[in-house]
Amino acid sequence: MSAPAPQQFTDIHAKALAINLEASFYGTFAEIGAGQEVARWFLSVGAASGTVAQAISAYDKTVSDDTYGAGTRYVSKERLVAMLDHEYQLLLDRLAEARGSHTRFFVFADTVATRNYQGTNEQHGWLGFRFQDEPGGQPNQILLHINLGDSTAQLQQQAIGTLGVNLIYASHHQRSSPEAFLAGLFDDLSLERIEIDVLELTGPVFAGADSRLWCLALLRSSMSHALVFDSKAQVVEPATPLRKRPLIVQRTLRGHPGPFAAEAFQVARQKFLAEGISSDREPLAVLEVNTQNLEGSDHAELLAMIEQLAPLGTVVVTNYPEGHQALNYLRRYTAAPIRVVLWISMFLQIMEDRVFPSLPGALLESLGRLLFTEVTIYVAPMHKESLVAALGGLPEGLLRESPGHDLLTLDDFLPKSPLDHLFRYLRAAGRIVPLEDTQAKP
Repeated sequence: MSAPAPQQFTDIHAKALAINLEASFYGTFAEIGAGQEVARWFLSVGAASGTVAQAISAYDKTVSDDTYGAGTRYVSKERLVAMLDHEYQLLLDRLAEARGSHTRFFVFADTVATRNYQGTNEQHGWLGFRFQDEPGGQPNQILLHINLGDSTAQLQQQAIGTLGVNLIYASHHQRSSPEAFLAGLFDDLSLERIEIDVLELTGPVFAGADSRLWCLALLRSSMSHALVFDSKAQVVEPATPLRKRPLIVQRTLRGHPGPFAAEAFQVARQKFLAEGISSDREPLAVLEVNTQNLEGSDHAELLAMIEQLAPLGTVVVTNYPEGHQALNYLRRYTAAPIRVVLWISMFLQIMEDRVFPSLPGALLESLGRLLFTEVTIYVAPMHKESLVAALGGLPEGLLRESPGHDLLTLDDFLPKSPLDHLFRYLRAAGRIVPLEDTQAKP
């Protein structure tokens, strides 16, 4: 990948002005839903006539459909790509003959839903940048999906404006490596304001680049809390697989589900369906990978784990330090029941106070947060050898051991007082149940 321009800026005003002063760079801004916040920067810093061919905003749905085609959600990847396709072709049709020999054409587009008056809507958006690296060259493209965290629509609009300028500038001057690009992309921003959970790169300047590795880099750079991978191990907008679905979430041990993970999912599915909960959608199998447990592994190693897991179900990679935070993340997209499959080794760790020393109330609070919404924990059995390997030994006095009894289950758990009272309550309430009829083991 080539990375032009030796001088680099971090100030947003300076970035926009530097782009405006590049005589051969010329194109269109098309923005829907959050005002023309990105175009505003280039129109206000000076020298815009050298950069801005057109700035438009098709707010009206009928106008938008007539321009970009109907049949897609207005805040979606499909609508964004339709915008880029339409505006880029229009730009070439109008200007390529007159100035194509000495101009690098571009289109920036976004379609965004900022906070409504009540604050009840999903506040997210898609941003895209299609550009030529040289006059007459094949286009390159960057797509982003973002979640907005500011408390007002005005602040969200400002954040989008900053991100758009950063994206355009980084695409030209900071694309030598994922680290350089992402650092520039997040100038003057924070995870509390904007979360990026999809980044796609295509085109000749990104030849050989794997967008998924760049996504993992942004996750580990604290630009996102989670990434969602589909069955082909491709990063997707989280709502695509998760929206309104019942979920069966299997926690992995350091990225490894064990050789019988598929059987564990099937048994968990049967147990869920046997509960008789009304749902018009099939429960979705989800494998959760936590990067907190994978320190020392590089992006390529983590991607290899994801590719192995993807055929089993949707893979959600998070950086949350505590399990209940990952469940809160899933609750962004579904109010349907969630069932969590834990190996008994994980369950034993959760049931010990020392696992949550930073929380007031320790174990009680951690379980309360974990089970706050409609969540049930399915505890999967493990063979003794695997349990010892996972924990570094058997917890003293916490498990019933019998000669010839190799498979240890939830029924073998012997909590000590006063933990036994909490355990009996959770079992009687049906919030923690054994996952039976499976030989699954990590």
